[in-house]
Amino acid sequence: MNEINIKSILEQEADAVRNIPFGAVYETAIELIVKHVHRLGGTLVISGMGKAGQIAMNIATTFSSTGTPACFLHPSEAQHGDLGIIRKHDLMLLISNSGKTRELVELVQLARVLVEDMPYIVITANPDSPLAREAAVCLLTGAPKEVCPLGLTPTTSTTVMTVIGDLLVVSVMQRIGFTSSDYAKRHHGGYLGSKSREQSKNEQ
Repeated sequence: MNEINIKSILEQEADAVRNIPFGAVYETAIELIVKHVHRLGGTLVISGMGKAGQIAMNIATTFSSTGTPACFLHPSEAQHGDLGIIRKHDLMLLISNSGKTRELVELVQLARVLVEDMPYIVITANPDSPLAREAAVCLLTGAPKEVCPLGLTPTTSTTVMTVIGDLLVVSVMQRIGFTSSDYAKRHHGGYLGSKSREQSKNEQ
């Protein structure tokens, strides 16, 4: 049996994060979110399938808790009526490592029937994929190798997706000037609610 090397796994994951391609596309993505949500009153609709869908849900709740209204739309449930959540001024953030996830490709086609000119931000490893071609902004993961010994289970790829989501969330928070007081209004219970109210008082 192969010896498990925890340090090597950590180093591979850390290297993948350090090698996320970064450039002006992030500024474009941030501006799109600020424009559609904070200026036009739309919602950031986030979608993904499987493990990427779990990441999409996390990003949606993090955006919502930090002042940017967002929701998760399951791409399969969208075909059974949930697509109705989409409105004018919304924009979509789609997450797919391959950029070829059938349910997401179909989601784009269906969503265009409701809001033809809605822009798409896509997080993917494949810049030549169908979803990347639909994107107003394509945020690449750098296609890191999975630390899964089979090279199959989404592991490193989902780590990178999470970090890219954090980059967007924190950048938008900075852009809109989100404060501890704003945070406290959205967190009425638990440790974070208490801590944010305390920080808000200290800032006044």
